[in-house]
Amino acid sequence: MTDVFQLQYALDTFYFLMCGALVMWMAAGFAMLEAGLVRTKNTTVILTKNIALFGIACTMYMVCGYAIMYGGGDFSWFLSGILGDGATGVEEPATYAPAADFYFQVVFVATAMSIVSGAVAERVKLWSFLIFAVFLTGFIYPMEGSWTWNGMPVFGMYTLGDLGFSDFAGSGIVHMAGASAALAGVILLGARKGKYGADGSSKAIPGGNLPLATLGTFILWLGWFGFNGGSVLATASVESANAVAVVFMNTNAAASGGMIVALIVAKLLFGKADLTMALNGALAGLVAITAEPSTPTPLQATLFGGMGGALVVFSIVFLDKLKIDDPVGAISVHGTVGLLGLLLVPLTNDASSFSGQLIGAATIFVWVFTASYVVWLAIKMAMGIRVSEEEEMAGLDLPETGMEAYPEFVSAKT
Repeated sequence: MTDVFQLQYALDTFYFLMCGALVMWMAAGFAMLEAGLVRTKNTTVILTKNIALFGIACTMYMVCGYAIMYGGGDFSWFLSGILGDGATGVEEPATYAPAADFYFQVVFVATAMSIVSGAVAERVKLWSFLIFAVFLTGFIYPMEGSWTWNGMPVFGMYTLGDLGFSDFAGSGIVHMAGASAALAGVILLGARKGKYGADGSSKAIPGGNLPLATLGTFILWLGWFGFNGGSVLATASVESANAVAVVFMNTNAAASGGMIVALIVAKLLFGKADLTMALNGALAGLVAITAEPSTPTPLQATLFGGMGGALVVFSIVFLDKLKIDDPVGAISVHGTVGLLGLLLVPLTNDASSFSGQLIGAATIFVWVFTASYVVWLAIKMAMGIRVSEEEEMAGLDLPETGMEAYPEFVSAKT
């Protein structure tokens, strides 16, 4: 084994792990964003959901998800240990440690589940939500991941890659998948009490801590550099280092464009500079560029992000008119804009096609939405998925966790 190979192997493995750590940090971003956009009486339970789902995702992906997604259902690796023999016996052309790949993949699974958390907030039972997390992270997500990133035929019928489907870092595979699972849950849950009037009017329910929501957005923005940058899968050569730099640059440009356009659109529509729309606009820009951050120019990335920022505002308003109650706008940010991100790929990547992107998007949505709906429905029939009206009005913190997030400042009983 040459010294050059060992150095490249070490650098690529270290880079992979650090990018995974940045993606793991996104879990904190989701927790802060959701804690800021829900009412104070539901803060503790939303934080509990976020830390619990991360642990469940990591465990289920280790137990079965990774084998389903990349091993064709072969669980023998689990019996011998995912690390195998570690660094010994590694031969060229291996580029990074197998355990680094698992770690990077598992934090993506947790990201998909985090998307669901915000959309079903303020009325879902904690333990029903956690049971759903077991199925999404252990089976539903790994199945669609095997068809997309692993190139397995979809139920033995067709291979998405052969049709021209491409999703660099997961606009569809991660974000639209999480939004599809969330949509199934929201439909079965129904809207929060008091959200919609008898005349069909919609009542705004402000979040309890906008500084936290803003902090969460900045954390997600930072973590996204690992999300997209790590998907280059290497950095220890001139070519891969340049690719990483372009991905980082375009990721940042798209987030900026999304935020600016969303703020402008909100001003035009509502007459005010809506902070929550600006936050979702930045996230929408990030989602829009995730499907292909390596081929656009910086100006194109900014424009793509801006398109996501405009779309997310209209999507949030439209879904509200349909009485699809999403307290944090997760379905619009990750679902509607996730689809946009997929459709933008062929504009700069000749290896993809619009038909392939549409078929891939339809495959992801139909599978994840249908499977999630079945699981949500089964949980609803077995133990219920929605808290009682009394618990919802009082807030979920005390009934579900026995504690309040701000006991010295607010009471969930008021």
